[in-house]
Amino acid sequence: MNAKELKSILQALQDHEVSELTLETPDYKLTIKRGPEVQYVAPPAPVPQNQPVPQAAPVVPQAPAVEAPPPKAEPPKEETGKYVEVKAPIVGTFYRAPSPDAEPYVKEGDTVKKGQVLCIIEAMKLMNEIESEVSGVVRKILVQNAEPVEYGQVLFLIEPA
Repeated sequence: MNAKELKSILQALQDHEVSELTLETPDYKLTIKRGPEVQYVAPPAPVPQNQPVPQAAPVVPQAPAVEAPPPKAEPPKEETGKYVEVKAPIVGTFYRAPSPDAEPYVKEGDTVKKGQVLCIIEAMKLMNEIESEVSGVVRKILVQNAEPVEYGQVLFLIEPA
C-alpha cells in the first residue's frame, strides 16, 4: 500500500464517519481507529458554602450502538471451486449499472468476455469500472445494487468458458 492509497482510505473514513477499519491482505494487516472526542460538562449549581465545590470532570461520550450487518452472502465452498471469483479491488459502493435508469451491465446467466465491464465501484466520488478477468457465464451476483463493499469481497462468480 502506498501513501496515496492510505490517504484515500483515511479520507473515506472521515467522509463516512467510520470509527474503525481493519484491512487484511496476505502481506499485512492494517487497523485504523478514530478516538472519541472529549467533552466537558459545566459544574453543577452552587452548593452551600460549608461544602467543597465539585470540579468538572471530562465526559467521554459512548459510541452509539450499531447493529451488526447481516452476514455477507457467501457461496457454499463446494460451489466456488468451478467458478472464478471476481473480487472488489477497493472499498466503495457497488453499482450494477452506469446510471440509475440504465440497464445493468450484466445479469446472472449472461455470457461475458475478458475485459467486459461487470459493474462500477464508487470510491471517493470516482467511478471505477470493474472488468471480467475471464470469458465465461455469470453464474451468481453476490452483491445488491448500491450496497457498500469491502476490499477483497467476492462480487461475482463466473463459470469460465
